Amino acid sequence: MSPTASTASPPRITYGAVLGSPYVARLLGGTLTGRLPNGMAPVAIVLWTLAASRGIALGGLLSALYGLASALSQPVKGRMMDRYGQSAVHLPAAVLNSSLLFALPLAARHGGPALATAIVVAAGLTAPPLEAGLRALWPSVLPDLRLRHAALALDTGTQGLLYIVGPLLVAALSSTYSPDTALAIAAALGLAGTLIVATAPPSRRWRPTPMTNDAGTARRLASPQLASLFVALAGVGCAIGAVNVLAVAMSDTPGQQMLSGLLPAAFSAGSFLGGLVYGRRTWPGSTTRQLIFSGAAFLVGWLPLLAIRSPYAATVAVALPGAFLTVVVACAYVTTDALTPTGRTSEAYAWLICSIGVGQAAGTAIAGRLADHALALAALPAAGAAFALTFLLLTRPDQGTVRRDRHRCGHA
Repeated sequence: MSPTASTASPPRITYGAVLGSPYVARLLGGTLTGRLPNGMAPVAIVLWTLAASRGIALGGLLSALYGLASALSQPVKGRMMDRYGQSAVHLPAAVLNSSLLFALPLAARHGGPALATAIVVAAGLTAPPLEAGLRALWPSVLPDLRLRHAALALDTGTQGLLYIVGPLLVAALSSTYSPDTALAIAAALGLAGTLIVATAPPSRRWRPTPMTNDAGTARRLASPQLASLFVALAGVGCAIGAVNVLAVAMSDTPGQQMLSGLLPAAFSAGSFLGGLVYGRRTWPGSTTRQLIFSGAAFLVGWLPLLAIRSPYAATVAVALPGAFLTVVVACAYVTTDALTPTGRTSEAYAWLICSIGVGQAAGTAIAGRLADHALALAALPAAGAAFALTFLLLTRPDQGTVRRDRHRCGHA
């Protein structure tokens, strides 16, 4: 081999190469489709309660319960995937979740708020754990570390599209047909997407790496570093959860109602674009440094909201913290992977998702209480980000000290 060949830089990774790899487009597209109910169902539930003259208070409660039940059940479903495989969990969960969403309008119409609440909670509990499952599949689908990192960034960034497309699709279906139709379409899309993923060979064949013989290590999933990382991510979720309430508060004037959808869409668009930029190149520093840097940038990105009074300027401003959200989450996944005992990665990913989801629910609830205090409400996302950064700085979760054979974040 010539000196030139031995020192040549590896070819640049492109998203075309990632999506052209076997099964990647199918798994990513199926996961996004299967997770559309996460973006559609909460909005459709609120619109359905309003159409049924049940009131926005009940609609907001049911919507929050759906998201909270889905988040809290993630670790259980992740543990089940680690034990029984993906298809054994995805398919029954999808059938139950879709059936419950289909049944909600009919059953609740005859059973009152108590039955509606029971159905919504059960639907959230049975939402398929597609996101955790996809993250667990990447090592087997993409052995090349650089392709895997690009796929992780693309995967994380595109999750924001769910919360752009989902609410817009619900609005269109509800205005053209009815909220009942929107719930039915959400159920059908969730089932179809899950079938696409669960019947793909990588998902059908996937089995976790057998647990280590060290019983103590296998039993203890959450090390102090991993637990601190999850607590930090709850702060990230708090910032995300405050965005929707902030958008509604800023749009609560004549002629500005569209901002209630545009501001979250701008935040999600920033996340998508940030993921695309991040995944295309190699970034310097360890995962820990990248995680802390992106956490700091996520905090700084929220600070302009303290001075901005124009809702249109705020819509533009939230794209910046959105862009760094993808980096935080992508590096958190890599760190979680490295800190997790062998054979329990799906469960660990599910705890990560649960942490963000619980933080989102808390952020939404706190923001609702602060809705009449403009400055405090504008400061809440920054407070959540500051909470996250504080835990990251105090614990500095170092993925390199646990599994040195694992990949580094940013090598795309």
